[in-house]
Amino acid sequence: MNILLVNHYAGNSALGMEFRPYYLAREWVKSGHRVLIASGSFSHLRKKQPKASAETIDGVSYRWLWTPKYKGNGAGRFLSMLCFVAQLFLHKRAWRRFKPDVVIASSTYPIDNWPCCRIARSCGAKYIYEIHDLWPLSPMELGGMSAKHPFIRLMQWGEDYAYRHADKVVSILPCVHEHVKEHGLPLDKLALVPNGIVEEDWAEQACEALPEEHRQLLQKLKAEKKFLVGFAGAHGKANALKSFIDASLLLPSQQTAFVLVGTGQEKDHLIRYVAENHIPNVYFLPPVSKRSIPVLFSSFDLLYVGLQKQRLFRFGISPNKIFDYMMAGKPVIMAIEAGNNLVAEADCGWCVEPENPVALAKAIETAAACSAGHLAQLGENGWRYVKAHHTYKNLAQLFIQAIETA
Repeated sequence: MNILLVNHYAGNSALGMEFRPYYLAREWVKSGHRVLIASGSFSHLRKKQPKASAETIDGVSYRWLWTPKYKGNGAGRFLSMLCFVAQLFLHKRAWRRFKPDVVIASSTYPIDNWPCCRIARSCGAKYIYEIHDLWPLSPMELGGMSAKHPFIRLMQWGEDYAYRHADKVVSILPCVHEHVKEHGLPLDKLALVPNGIVEEDWAEQACEALPEEHRQLLQKLKAEKKFLVGFAGAHGKANALKSFIDASLLLPSQQTAFVLVGTGQEKDHLIRYVAENHIPNVYFLPPVSKRSIPVLFSSFDLLYVGLQKQRLFRFGISPNKIFDYMMAGKPVIMAIEAGNNLVAEADCGWCVEPENPVALAKAIETAAACSAGHLAQLGENGWRYVKAHHTYKNLAQLFIQAIETA
């Protein structure tokens, strides 16, 4: 099967996020399919940007379409979206030469569905829409944009167009049924393919040692017999890290330590907050390479994931962070209110109300009082769950099944 996957922000192991298109494509290539990823030459998610060109990485062909640089979520980003959509039309000969059997529109924002549908129809291919986040509902509910805003109206047109014309809709989010039905999609056209992990990344030979700064701090805290609660990832408002830090104030500093690893817009503010309030048991470390993540997680006793209270999460969540935590074989404490509950499904830790430091502190206290054997069992539960349901090898096949039934 020839698969044309269109994702403005697609990355790979060399460039950085977003990884899902690369992971799926790599598995499809291993199974004998040909894959071409059409992506933009600039993405705010990548750590490194490609030149507008064609190249092959790990058997996956990429066509990098020129898109302008931008910062933030303003007019520059919107211009980049329009440029990418226009480029899809301008490169129609390249897509025809590839002779796709299926075209997947997968750029988060839904206006790429128009060119993807046109490409699919002109090539006699199936047309699939992949839902990452629900646009335009996300900028409306998270960003407060009006339904009458021209940008929102355009995105709503793109979403409705996809539900009317797609041969199949694949959703990362598990609880979108009522939403897509309200917008005109027959539910027999909906398939669920969540996020997941790549098993090979967790093999011992694939791992890298921690930077010296990280190794020394974690070794020191271990020597002090602290119960280590870890967080790794973006330090943004959405991650509810202030309530995580506030929970540390309710626990004895001589027994527990909170370690936050990563970077983000809120990191400097959180560091100042800890310093100004003389919080003794919270530590910040820079991000580590993806290959060092298994070693980092092995140092913690408990791993935290949280999000702000948002109605948008009623459609479910599929955060990579939780699957990485599970793959590490560590118990998880989750402060997220969503349409699904991955920690409860896996029986791998504790679930508390988001942005509630008191509830969070009580759960951490409970975890710290557990035997090593019980914590290990919770960690193993998560590991077994993610291996059974969330490896990209299985998810890629699930996606192929969705295409074949379209």
